[in-house]
Amino acid sequence: MQQEDDWDRDLLLDPAWEKQQRKTFTAWCNSHLRKAGTQIENIEEDFRDGLKLMLLLEVISGERLAKPERGKMRVHKISNVNKALDFIASKGVKLVSIGAEEIVDGNAKMTLGMIWTIILRFAIQDISVEETSAKEGLLLWCQRKTAPYKNVNIQNFHISWKDGLGFCALIHRHRPELIDYGKLRKDDPMTNLNTAFDVAEKYLDIPKMLDAEDIVGTARPDEKAIMTYVSSFYHAFSGAQKAETAANRICKVLAVNQENEQLMEDYEKLASDLLEWIRRTIPWLENRTPEKTMAAMQQKLEDFRDYRRLHKPPKVQEKCQLEINFNTLQTKLRLSNRPAFMPSEGRMVSDICNAWGRLEGAEKGYEEWLLNEIRRLERLDHLAEKFRQKAAIHEAWTEGKEDMLQQKDYETASLSEIKALLKKHEAFESDLAAHQDRVEQIAAIAQELNELDYYDSPSVNARCQRICDEWDALGGLTQKRSEALQRTEKLLETIDQLYLEFAKRAAPFNNWMEGAMEDLQDTFIVHTIEEIQGLSTAHEQFKATLPEADKERQAILGIHNEIAKIVQTYHVNMAGTNPYTTINPQEINAKWDKVRQLVPQRDQALIEEHARQQNNERLRKQFASQANVIGPWIQTKMEEIGRISIEMHGTLEDQLTHLRQYEKSIVNYKPKIDQLEGDHQLIQEALIFDNKHTNYTMEWKLATIIFHIRVGWDQDQMNEFRASFNHFDRDHSGTLGAEEFKACLISLGFDIANDAQKRTGMMDREDFRACLISMGYNLGEAEFARIMSIVDPNRLGVITFQAFIDFMSRETADTDTADQVMASFKVLAGDKNYILADELRRELPPDQAEYCIARMAPYTGPDAVPGALDYMSFSTALYGESDL
Repeated sequence: MQQEDDWDRDLLLDPAWEKQQRKTFTAWCNSHLRKAGTQIENIEEDFRDGLKLMLLLEVISGERLAKPERGKMRVHKISNVNKALDFIASKGVKLVSIGAEEIVDGNAKMTLGMIWTIILRFAIQDISVEETSAKEGLLLWCQRKTAPYKNVNIQNFHISWKDGLGFCALIHRHRPELIDYGKLRKDDPMTNLNTAFDVAEKYLDIPKMLDAEDIVGTARPDEKAIMTYVSSFYHAFSGAQKAETAANRICKVLAVNQENEQLMEDYEKLASDLLEWIRRTIPWLENRTPEKTMAAMQQKLEDFRDYRRLHKPPKVQEKCQLEINFNTLQTKLRLSNRPAFMPSEGRMVSDICNAWGRLEGAEKGYEEWLLNEIRRLERLDHLAEKFRQKAAIHEAWTEGKEDMLQQKDYETASLSEIKALLKKHEAFESDLAAHQDRVEQIAAIAQELNELDYYDSPSVNARCQRICDEWDALGGLTQKRSEALQRTEKLLETIDQLYLEFAKRAAPFNNWMEGAMEDLQDTFIVHTIEEIQGLSTAHEQFKATLPEADKERQAILGIHNEIAKIVQTYHVNMAGTNPYTTINPQEINAKWDKVRQLVPQRDQALIEEHARQQNNERLRKQFASQANVIGPWIQTKMEEIGRISIEMHGTLEDQLTHLRQYEKSIVNYKPKIDQLEGDHQLIQEALIFDNKHTNYTMEWKLATIIFHIRVGWDQDQMNEFRASFNHFDRDHSGTLGAEEFKACLISLGFDIANDAQKRTGMMDREDFRACLISMGYNLGEAEFARIMSIVDPNRLGVITFQAFIDFMSRETADTDTADQVMASFKVLAGDKNYILADELRRELPPDQAEYCIARMAPYTGPDAVPGALDYMSFSTALYGESDL
């Protein structure tokens, strides 16, 4: 055994611990050796020969060892020590590193280790407390014995014993009269330890193995020494423990005997009561007298359930407890070597089980009888209730069905409504077939109630008969309504097909008539004889289709008549009109009559328009014959006038003379132009807008108007210049002196003051600009720069009078551009973007004013007023920049 015998030899290096072990082990050995009349003084010397060691083992083990060697030689000593060590090993102790030679040689460490191993094996190992042994058992014994004592907490075998209270508590626990424990103090360990050691040595025959100083004087007392000392206390008190154990054993035996007797009495009483209850209950369960009503049977069932729920469970518990008590009692008796318990006659467990079996048999039979009776009554009640429910459901379903089947709503229904009624009727027939099972079930339930002799069978039979009669009547009405619906459906399908055919043919025919009426009433606008001839040809083709259209109309009306015939023959009540169209025969006839009325009216209108177009064609040819002659003449004259104004040969007076000659020739040609104007007026009145016979229009006349305006303006300007010149030419020499020329310029609006340049016949830049502004020019910087580049191309800063006259001539002659015409109209309009007819009549000659009014488009700008005319588009059209 390897336990605490693996002692720590290194601890012996501590002299204090070695001293404690020497003293304790020596005292322990002497406590046993004195029983053999001997003792030791020095532990390592006295055991060297092995004789006292063998004697110690014989004393503590109670066994005889081998005969020792009595020789004094070393070999004899080793032999004796080996015998002792072999005996120790035979007791299951494993000796580690301990040899006989070391003991013989007096090795203190080996000798103390060997003694500690002996102490463990023979003084501590056999200690057993609550399944713990050896050191743990000894520690647990100390803890149990000292537990009631305050300030004592045994956790180990060293410092827990240092204050001495542990030793005192062990003594006081077993021999309280030896120590007044209440006077002991934890802070006085010397007194506590000396008291415990002295009392143990004097009264308990425990030798003093340690001194108080040995324990108090070390920080940690030697564990082996303390264990050895405490084991002596354990063995000293083991005798008292045995007496206590004997007393406890006697008390336990008596308690078991008393408990057994009580269990026997309890069993007898419980068995007697249980058997008596079974005897009273079985007759009640065997009663099979049936009740007449379901309520009474339900009450019996409720009583039985109360028995099962309230009365029987406690008895089942008593029976189980009785068996448990009996078995427990028998077991206790057997374990305690007592004779088995024999209950009174008739109260054996088997007797109780037999009685319980009879009880459960009666109970089962009673339960089955109750259930069968209740099922029988429940079957009757269920069948009756089922009959009433099914009959009520069927009667509720059939309510109003006869009235519904006798309705004649199909007589006024449309085809879609008839189809819906048929679907509804088919659904009803399916529902009727489904209810056939319910009627059969009702009859079967009534038959079963009769067979079971149900008390209210007469009323059940009467109700069942009414249901069957009503069912037969519903079947007949259903078949009759189905036939009527199918017959009506066929008639309405035929009418529906005719309606559809009528709609398919009436719709295009109606559209044709409406289109024809639109065409016949359409206001035609033609401009040529060819267009009116095309319309007349198309009209004749349309009239050729009228016979076929009349045949289609008759066919469509025939379909409607066939529908009316079917309705009258089969007395079909038509509730509505044709669902496919809103067109009716009356409308077709009315539109047909309207077409026939419009045809001759169209004939007359075409004849009249044909005559008008013939007259228009005559006017076109008449105008074209004159325009084709006058147009080229005017164009030639305009080209000649243009060349004169461009070439600018000779003086102004010479140019004016040439223009007057052209003016005279134009005035002589005016009667022809007036005649052409008259023809043009007739064309306008006839609203003729094109003429394929000529390319000339009356727009060329404006060129002559502008030509007249330009000639008159040049003449007036020259007259003004000439009048001014003649007025200041007082000596009629045809020339002007410097002062006369200055006065002439001033009369023309030039403010030349006394500037030296003016006296030399030239104007500087600013004087020239002022002169232009005084003559009506609105000059900005850009415009003035343009004029200066013309009159002063060399950038000399002065303008000669000749340059001035040349510029004025060009400016007054070059007036036939669109921009200049627009500027002129803007002056007449008072700077507005439009011009009024009154303003034109006020500023222009009558014929020219009316010409402009007739050709100017209305002005549509944001600032327009009623009667406003657009002179800008008119001006651009004159020069081909836009359409007039």
